[in-house]
Amino acid sequence: MKRNLYWVFLAGSASVVLGADSYEVTEILTASSPSDSRSKEWKPGDGISLEVSGMEWIGPDRLAVSIRKGEVWFLDGVLSKKPEEIRYTRFASGLHEPLGLLSEGKDLLVSQRAEITRLRDTNGDDVADEYLTEADGWGVSGNYHEYAYGPERDGKGNRWVTLNLGMGELSDNAKGWRGWGGVIGKDGHFEPKSLGMRSPCGLGANLSGDMFFSDQQGTWIPATPVYHLRSGVFYGNQESLGSLKSPEAPFQLSVIPKPNQPYPAALKECPEFVPPAVWLPYNKMGRSATDLQVIDQDGKFGPFDGQFLVGEFTNAAVNRIFLEKVGGEYQGACFPFLSGFPAAVVRLCFAPDGSLFVGMTNRGWSSLGNRSYGLSRVRLAKAPFAIREMRAKVDGFELVFTEAIDPASLEKAFAMSTFTYRYSSAYGGEEIETEELAVKSATLSEDATSVRLVIAGLKPFYVHELRTKGLKSVSGRGLDHPNAWYTLNRIPE
Repeated sequence: MKRNLYWVFLAGSASVVLGADSYEVTEILTASSPSDSRSKEWKPGDGISLEVSGMEWIGPDRLAVSIRKGEVWFLDGVLSKKPEEIRYTRFASGLHEPLGLLSEGKDLLVSQRAEITRLRDTNGDDVADEYLTEADGWGVSGNYHEYAYGPERDGKGNRWVTLNLGMGELSDNAKGWRGWGGVIGKDGHFEPKSLGMRSPCGLGANLSGDMFFSDQQGTWIPATPVYHLRSGVFYGNQESLGSLKSPEAPFQLSVIPKPNQPYPAALKECPEFVPPAVWLPYNKMGRSATDLQVIDQDGKFGPFDGQFLVGEFTNAAVNRIFLEKVGGEYQGACFPFLSGFPAAVVRLCFAPDGSLFVGMTNRGWSSLGNRSYGLSRVRLAKAPFAIREMRAKVDGFELVFTEAIDPASLEKAFAMSTFTYRYSSAYGGEEIETEELAVKSATLSEDATSVRLVIAGLKPFYVHELRTKGLKSVSGRGLDHPNAWYTLNRIPE
């Protein structure tokens, strides 16, 4: 019996399973690196570890890659040549743990711990001649966790930056906008906009131009969230509250929500406290979210245009998020997508041809996989059979599938439960107030591509876990991933 999986053979004798057979993966970079770090150009050999921390396309076949240890490289021929024929050129060096790239005209903006730097090549020789401060204004104490992420541009042209909390006994998050997100002002000064973040590693705008960010489970963060990033809101982590004492604080909280109560109750206490657009339940969907990348490929990457992909560090995976607006606010569902990458997934970037580039680095932490870094290219092989959308309704949900459903597989195919989390300073948190909900009916649409579920007992601000069993398409395929999790912040009217 053929399994709905495919095998990708990597350098050496090891092999890994990389998700459903709908996508093909090519390893662009494995353990190759420059043999001479002083050389501007090189071919794969040994030397510097290319731990991918940022990616940006700057030509039809040229990818700019920042690496964690402080350099920016140009990779030429990544779409047209075999991996061993790609040409590598070192563009910049001496940076302090860069974690993002953004092109602006002929220049590159790169995040460093203490600033956003503009890299400029004034004579066209593919080497940066000028390293100019584009933006700064946040504190840096030397704490190893004080990362800066971005910049990323929203639909209005704002360039967003998010700042990691310092962690450990020597951290001082009361200074320097730690745990805040903001934009680069016209004068190059960081303008803080919202707070309550822990480790906001991933930034990305949707097709409407609204910005989102991912955070990671830890203190005050019970599970991995993805939030709508905007001004004047609080995301829950109280370790960032010290900066509210600054005269430059853009707003104040009406009240600080009390800890050790269910999330729905804590949200009601503070008008500025906002829930995630989507929770990614711990272990079920991953443990440490990273980059966000909207799919906008005219179907070249499957039937998911307008949705987000989100990188997963610990589980070395890529997940998928469907969002909708209900009552003027974003909410939606998350789905597993691709797994089995050789190292921690940190950055995602679509190529001009619609393929997805996946940049990886473990940074010395643990993740699934057998390598410490890498770069993979993912291409659509055939249309997947999956739940494409999960939409909230006044009395349940509508599931939209990528293929027509076999009506004979509908009987007892659906189950649903609900849960929330405790708002607490603890590191992570268990699912609480778990309850099974009755599936009162499941009605197939006339074209058999959607199912209308009527569910008893929907709960606002709770995660609704959908479990399917035995669903088949009319062609006999089983679902690539049978389960989904919808964060129901508002029930439609």
